[in-house]
Amino acid sequence: MTGDGTGVVAHAGSAAVRLLADRTGLTGALSGAVARRGFTPGHDRGRVLVDVATMITAGGEAIADIDTLRHQEQVLGAVASAPTVWRALDEVGPGALKRIEKARAKVRAGVWGLIPGGLPASKIAGTTLPADVVVLDVDATIVVAHSEKEQATRTFKKTFGYHPIGVWCDNSGEFLAASLRPGNAGSNTTADHLDVLARAIDQVPASYRRKVLVRADGAGASHGLLDWLTSLNTAAKHGARGRSVEYSVGFAVTESVRDAITLVPKKAWTAAIDTDGDVREHADVVEITGLLPDALREAWPAGMRVIVRREHPPPRRPAQPLRRA
Repeated sequence: MTGDGTGVVAHAGSAAVRLLADRTGLTGALSGAVARRGFTPGHDRGRVLVDVATMITAGGEAIADIDTLRHQEQVLGAVASAPTVWRALDEVGPGALKRIEKARAKVRAGVWGLIPGGLPASKIAGTTLPADVVVLDVDATIVVAHSEKEQATRTFKKTFGYHPIGVWCDNSGEFLAASLRPGNAGSNTTADHLDVLARAIDQVPASYRRKVLVRADGAGASHGLLDWLTSLNTAAKHGARGRSVEYSVGFAVTESVRDAITLVPKKAWTAAIDTDGDVREHADVVEITGLLPDALREAWPAGMRVIVRREHPPPRRPAQPLRRA
């Protein structure tokens, strides 16, 4: 391998990502979604959006990193400059965003229809779920900003930046939807969860929405979110008549929960299973739904089960002595 020859291309894998967008029809669909009457750009805006996504897959972190693709002009053809990318993104308003989401959903439906054998089944704790169950994982994360960016604020982790929330499809590993939130956005804000999950479900092709499992950590344990998910089982919303929606969320260990745990007989505990399906060492699980106070159970959706796990705390690491540089 040489770095001083002619015709050498950095990030050669970017060409495959770009071609994938073209072959699946995503580039053309995005072009139609952001087209404006009477405006003919020098760089097709759908192509610009695809190039930004391609840049990110290659490790890009800022708009200026579009130059990693511009250096491959002999392979990729003309690539927009950083100022043109800025303008293209600035042109995307609320209406265009909705059209982009529709375009993505339409292309995804076509792609899923081409998967040999259908959508892969999700695996949980070493067990393969039924092939017709689509698993959606919702979670928020901290994105640190190193300067005074727009809407960047102090986060609950005492850092500075953003607190976006997103939804992934576990079956395919796809990132379906996201909400870009300031750093001080709440972890369990019901409205944010409802918004991003509704848009994520809309990204799932209609024929795959019959059985959905939504997974979240403790931030998903809000009455508003669980009531909404429960309602999707019976409500005829977005063509959801007869849809089965299950959920698995974290649950706060309150004093009532602690009291219920103390009532569990020793023989009721069962060995816990790890994520790979093996028995988790020094860990047990048990259901305590029937041991909870009636008032607490009735406050949550009917049919909800509360399962707790106990395990030995991990060994503490010895304190490391401070050293002077």
